Amino acid sequence: MSDRLKEQVLRTSGVNVLKCMRCGKCSATCPSYDEMEYHPHQFVYMVEKGEIEKLMASPSIYKCLSCFACIERCPRDVEPAKLVEAIRLMVIRQQGQNHLKPGQIPEMLDEELPQQAIVTAFRKYAK
Repeated sequence: MSDRLKEQVLRTSGVNVLKCMRCGKCSATCPSYDEMEYHPHQFVYMVEKGEIEKLMASPSIYKCLSCFACIERCPRDVEPAKLVEAIRLMVIRQQGQNHLKPGQIPEMLDEELPQQAIVTAFRKYAK
């Protein structure tokens, strides 16, 4: 099963995890680093090893801001954020796994909330 999940993540994300040289620059630039159980460089390694179920169960997939800072910083163009988004999408597609429904977002809005947060909420949780 994990081989099938790994192949699905790689196909959805379009990321070549074998290009990663484990420099950690992606994690060093991540604004959510302190909030994440698994950091961007760990996502890449865990996908490479086929540990997709662990990643799917991790709250880290909802802590990623989808800011793509890790992608900008990577010297090998590995794109860890695309792996996070692919795994998040797998979880969302499992029935009953949405943590937030689109209809709930408007009631959470206030004047201080950046527009990027609204767009990210829909990208993370809308189906």
